[in-house]
Parts: sequence; C-alpha cells; structure tokens
Amino acid sequence: MDFTLCERIAANISQVIVGKAHAIELMLVGLLGNGHVLLEDVPGLGKTLLAKSLARSIGGSFKRVQFTPDLLPADITGFNVYNQQTCRFTYQAGPIITNILLADEINRTIPRTQASLLESMEERQVTVDGQTLMLPHPFFVMATQNPIELEGTFPLPEAQLDRFLLKIHLGYPEKDDEISILERFREDDPLLTLEAVASPEQIAELQQARKKIRISLPVREYIVDLVKATRDDDSSRFGASPRGSLGLMRAGQALAALRGRDYVLPDDVKYLVRPVLAHRLILKEEEQLWGETPERLLDEILGRIPVPSA
Repeated sequence: MDFTLCERIAANISQVIVGKAHAIELMLVGLLGNGHVLLEDVPGLGKTLLAKSLARSIGGSFKRVQFTPDLLPADITGFNVYNQQTCRFTYQAGPIITNILLADEINRTIPRTQASLLESMEERQVTVDGQTLMLPHPFFVMATQNPIELEGTFPLPEAQLDRFLLKIHLGYPEKDDEISILERFREDDPLLTLEAVASPEQIAELQQARKKIRISLPVREYIVDLVKATRDDDSSRFGASPRGSLGLMRAGQALAALRGRDYVLPDDVKYLVRPVLAHRLILKEEEQLWGETPERLLDEILGRIPVPSA
C-alpha cells in the first residue's frame, strides 16, 4: 500500500493550518491507528479548523457537536420517531453517523452523555432502543477540552480517557507562523477552497495496511517494559493498562508507515510515549502536590529503560 497518500493529506491540511506539522502528524497517526484523538488546549488555536481540514482532505463526512450540560445521549446517537403513516418507528440519525466527529468541549457535558460515546469509539457501532447500527468506516472522533476553565465541567472518567489513542497539545504559534496566519486569512478562508486528496475508502485501506507494518520482538518487549514501568513506579497510583501497550504498538506502526518504513523503530516508540501514555496515568496525590506530572514521569522512565538495538 502506498502510504505517500498520507503525505499529500498532511500537505493539504497545511494549506489551512500553519506551523503545526507535529500535531498534524500525530492526528494522522491516530487516524491510521484506527483510534481517536483528544485535543487539549486553550480556545482559538485551530482545533476545530484542524478537524474540518482533515474531513475535507479525505473527502469524508463531518459533524460537530458542541457539548453542553443539557446535552442528552440521544442528541448524539439519534432516536426513534413514530411515523403515523407507516405505524412504525423510524430512526433519526444523530451526528454520530459520520466519518469525522468533532466532540467540542467534551468535558462540559454530564457523564451520562460522555458515556454514550464509549460504545461507538470502541466498537464502531451505536445501539438505539435495542437496535444496533454499524458506523461509517472510517470513524474518527476528535474531542477537544479547555484545560483552563474548570468551573461547570465534568472531567472525563479514566475509562473514557483510555479510549483515546493520543492526546495532543497544539500550543501557541511562533511569531513567523502567526504572521503567516494573518496573511493567509487576510482575504479569504482557505478552508472554503480546500479540496479532497483522498477518499474514505482509501483511508480504510491504509488502516488495514498499517496492520502489516512489522514490529520486532525486541521493540514489543521495549513497549511492555515502558508500560510496566508506569505501573511499578513509586510516583504512580495507577499505570497504563494493556490497552496502553496496544495503543503504543498501533501508533508505532502508523508512525512508521507515515515515515515511509515497513518496520517500527525504538525511536518511533520513544517519540509516541508522551502523547499515547500521559493521559492514561494517575499519579499519587502527594506527587501531584510536589509538582510531578505524567509527562515528567514518562521522561524519567524513558531515561532508565534500556533501548533495544533492533
């Protein structure tokens, strides 16, 4: 399979998103890894624009849900409506029936509504009144949350955080990049003229081809050693689960494919440890009070776990 298609997708997105090659690469890792992505950053950095640019670039359908405290599960999954003419219930599809779903400010809605996404994210299906419907393929959730405003929010439970393959931070642009943004958006919105360079069917084929990327036994052992170290560290209350190991392997395969290789390197794993594992760790309260963070813990673990030569 020709993974250079991903380079064309990234280049196409870069016509709209300026100076965020790292975030775009990680987003494509999440897509190829058949996972989902959590974007955490302050408002106004282009999180929604990034999701829309991806949807346009792959020619897929796009839906956006603004999460609010009064949002109900049926507002996402859809519901059955009684048709008096046919005397039957008819399913009214919710925004979940799409290729790219932007769950905007997901931490602003109640846990019951947050949980309505769990089945769809893990099993690629939705159940309404006992009827199960398969979701379009590919199905990719990009959720955003604002880490600053905590009043009136409902932190995502660990079970749902664990469903996200990666957690990405966009960060503020550099000065030159921000000048480029002003110039690019001075007259027109480049998103309006952005054309597709791929199709959902091609993305589905790439996701299948990604599974064929070779990952040697030493690299698999390296992944397990890293994940196990998050459980055994004295600073950790709960480390990453085997889903974290699987996520690191899938993300490593996707990154190798994006970089033109048919095998995973230890450096691929090291590059992905923070975005794949940091949101899966729960530190002890006393460690948090002393300023310890999952990212710093992972950096320390990377420094002491031997790197395999193959």
